[in-house]
Parts: sequence; C-alpha cells; structure tokens
Amino acid sequence: MTITEISPGLTLIAGSLLIPLLPGRLRSVYLVLLPLLGLFHLSQLTAGDFGVVHFIGQQLVTLRVDRWSMVFGWIFMIATLISAIYALHVRSPLQATVGFLYAGSAIGAVFAGDLMTLFVYWELTAVTSVFLVWAGGNRQSVFKAGMRYLIVQIASGMLLFFGALVQLNATGSISFDHIGLDAPGGWLIFIAFGIKCAFPFLHNWLQDAYPEASEVGTVFLSAFTTKLAVYALARGFAGEGLLIPIGAAMTAFPIFYAVIENDLRRVLAYSLNNQLGFMVVGIGIGTELSLNGTAAHAFTHILYKALLFMSMGAVLYRVGTVKGSELGGLYKSMPLTTIFCIIGAASISGVPLFSGFVSKSMILSAAGHGSYLVTWAILLFASAGVFHHSGIKIPYFAFFAHDSGKRCKEAPANMLIAMGFAAFLCIGIGVMPGPLYALLPYPVDYEPYTASHVLAQLQLLMFSALAFSVLMWTRIYPPELRSVNLDFDWLWRVAGPAIARRFGDALRSTREGLAEALVAGARSIAESIHRHRQPNGLLLRSWPTGSMALWVMVMLLAYLAMYYLG
Repeated sequence: MTITEISPGLTLIAGSLLIPLLPGRLRSVYLVLLPLLGLFHLSQLTAGDFGVVHFIGQQLVTLRVDRWSMVFGWIFMIATLISAIYALHVRSPLQATVGFLYAGSAIGAVFAGDLMTLFVYWELTAVTSVFLVWAGGNRQSVFKAGMRYLIVQIASGMLLFFGALVQLNATGSISFDHIGLDAPGGWLIFIAFGIKCAFPFLHNWLQDAYPEASEVGTVFLSAFTTKLAVYALARGFAGEGLLIPIGAAMTAFPIFYAVIENDLRRVLAYSLNNQLGFMVVGIGIGTELSLNGTAAHAFTHILYKALLFMSMGAVLYRVGTVKGSELGGLYKSMPLTTIFCIIGAASISGVPLFSGFVSKSMILSAAGHGSYLVTWAILLFASAGVFHHSGIKIPYFAFFAHDSGKRCKEAPANMLIAMGFAAFLCIGIGVMPGPLYALLPYPVDYEPYTASHVLAQLQLLMFSALAFSVLMWTRIYPPELRSVNLDFDWLWRVAGPAIARRFGDALRSTREGLAEALVAGARSIAESIHRHRQPNGLLLRSWPTGSMALWVMVMLLAYLAMYYLG
C-alpha cells in the first residue's frame, strides 16, 4: 500500500503517538514537521476511491479523494500546522498529542467514503477532543463542562451509527453520498450532523465547552468539530430546504447573546455559531454558487476564527482572564496581538480585502439570486451583527475601552508566529481569492470585487459602526458585567434537574402514601379476620342448614347463567 492509498488523517494519528516520547526541543521541531508531512501527503493524492476494505459483506472506503474532501483536507491540515505552532510553549505533551489525534480523526472523517468509516472517525473526534476541554484546568466546572460535551458528542455518534444501520437495512448500502431526508435513516443521520453543527436548541455544548478549554485547546476545537459537521451536511443533505430556515436562525439568535456576554471567548463561541449559520444556509440553497460559498466560507472561517481565539488565548495566557469587565488598555502591552486581533475582526466582519468578504458574499449572492429575500435580509442583519460583536466588541473591550491598568508581556514568540501566519492568509485570500476559488468543489464564475458588492458591504459596516458608537455614547449599550446569561441549556441544566427532583419527590411521596395505605388496609383485614375467628365471630358461629342450602343454590344458578351466557 502506497502513501496515495492511505488517509492523511492516519499520518497525524500515527505520528501523534511519538509526541510523548520526544524531549522538549526535539518535540517542538517534530510538532511543526508532522503537519508539514501531512500537507505533503495531501499533495500526492489523486481523485478516486482507495483503501477499500470488504467487511461483513460491505465495502468500506477509507480514502475517497474528490474536490469536496480535498478543500476540507487542505484547510484542516493548515489549521493543524497553525495550532501546533501556537502550542509550542506548552511543556506537557498531552495537549499536543490529543490535539493531533483529534485533527487526524477529523481529516480521516473528511476522506471517509462510507458511513461506518465516518462513524469511527466521528467518535474518535469526540473522545480525543474532550481532553482539550479538560486541559483548561482542574476546576469542577471544567470537568462538568467536559463531561457534558462528551455526552453530547457521543450521542451524535450513536445517532449516526443507528442511522447507518437503518440505511443499510433499507438499501443494502452504507456509501456516504447524498442521503436526503426521504431516505431511511436520513433523519437520524441529519440530527447527528445537526448536533455537531450546533443547530438551534442543540448548540449549547459549544458555548459551554469551548470557553472552558485551555488557550491551545480552544484553537484546536474551533477548527474541526463544527466544520466537519458542515462538510458532512454538504455531502449528505445539499439542497434540503429545511436547512435554509435552520441556518437563518443560527445566524440571528447568537447575536443577542454575544452582545450581552462578558466572557470574550464565549462571545467568539456565539460568533462561531453565527458563522455556521451562513454555511448551513448555503448548503440548504444547494446551488453550485451557494455550495462553493459554503466551502469557501468554511475555509476562511477556520483561519479568522482561529486568529481571534489565538489572540484571546494570548490575553488569557498573559493576563489570566478574558472577561471584558476586567480588560482594556492592553494595546500598550500587547501591540502585535492587538494588530492580529484587528485583522481577525476585519476578516470575520467581511471588510473588503479580507478573507471573510470573498467567501460570505458568495452565500449572500446565492440567496439573492435564488429569490430567498427573507433569508437574504436575515443574513444581512447577521452580517451587521457579527461586525458589531466580533469586529468591534472583541478588540475594543480587550485592548482599548477603559484602561484596566493591567501591564504584561507581549505574547510568546510561537503564539505571535502562529497568529502572523493566520493573519497573512486572511489578508492574502482577501486580496487574491483566486487560489482559494481554484480549490472549491465546482467551477467558479464569481467576482467578489464589483462596485455593488463593495459599496453595499461598506455601507453595512459603516452603519453598524455608527450604531455601536451611538449606543456607547448614549450609554444604552449593555455594560460588561460579571454575570451568567441564560441560554437554552438552562432547560436541561437547571429546569430539567429541578423538574426531575420534584417529580422524584412526588413519586416518593406517592409511593410512601400507597405503602402506608396498603399496610393500614392489610392491618384492618387482619384485625377483621381475627375478630371473626372469635367463638361468636362470623367464621366460627353455627349456620342453619337452610341458609347453607340457599347459598349453594345461588352459587349454582350464577354458574349456570355464566356458562350459558358465555
């Protein structure tokens, strides 16, 4: 078997096993070389199905190479390289090891050609990534957040597994191609993908777990889990109209939470949810333009979201907090980190000449050309909102705003290199989108830099900035407060257990009442029997012969009536 028949994910998975065995400086060199080897591996692949294994009468395809898998394979491997450089300052090998296992599992899933191979890698991403959440500390809250994250991710895998079995039973095939909601098992697989993609009401694991992870763990997490789900939805459910309202809702509701959130990494988690909505809408529209937009936006989103998480991770590493109420004035101590954060903010906001503009505009154009006017308006509102909370709020409250008086060192050199690399790609793709467009699944006939596109986006950004300024000047803007915001997870983290406790108390009270009633009834019956067993009682007194004969006749007549009626 040659390198062209092996999944690039296995290169990272196998290579990660050596990380704990290497000493410090050699390990640092190895962490950079391993994803470079993965990139070389990717460059050697050619289109087709490889690694075919026959198992229990089924054909498993461990390596399917096409334009969809390659575009996600490239960006996943680049994200692994950036994350590895960002993690070089960490002395413990645990985070790097599980980070590479996690990245390799995600890449393996992208190249899976059947549902069972996908399931194996799908569950590996869950099991490995939870250690990145737990690496955030030894606090009880971190442990609980990790456990909740693991339960949700494993549940997604189980739904995928049962959906694949139903699909196999109905069609005789587990090939991972277009599935659709009319197919047997389609709904189970759809919900499994939706959990990992953070659909509305299924999204809270993202905001719960990501901000609890370490500064390195969050960068790894932001790149793979949700974008793997986007890839899976695009592969299995492209053109499903239900995805359009789901995606539109995903773009809109996180904005309101992000505006009032104090934890800036949690703001970015809500912003991540918002950006996923654009991709889901693109999948639901299902045209070549919208699907290209989804793939392009996933590519650029991984870069600028990683850049924003890296900048906040650097702040957390140096200052010890990312609470907006406790930060401000850090541009004096961390000028380079400030610049990189602003580049990430400009990219996510869709500022022309930055990467977000050349990808998000494809989805907006697809919605407009497809006459999805309500959806287009929601996406436009969401674009203004993301500039408001990620483009302005994140850099403003972290590095400017009021001076918190905190003075610290600039981020470590490896963090700056990783952020610089991501920032270079964000600007490079924005200025020259051609190389990215060449990777997309379908031929691209799209020009982002038209006068109408640029002017419309600049107007949107200008009025959003004006709104933020007015709200701050009039002091209407929600202040950064130490608080906990209630989201949908309140129902199953607070209300659910409270209802369960009350139901348990009611059930226990009912059981105790029934037990007492049964005991009292049994005692009453026993006392009655004992009373009638006295010499003058009903059971021991003498009965006249005539009375006995009468009762025998009554019983005989009752028996005869039942016999003939039956």
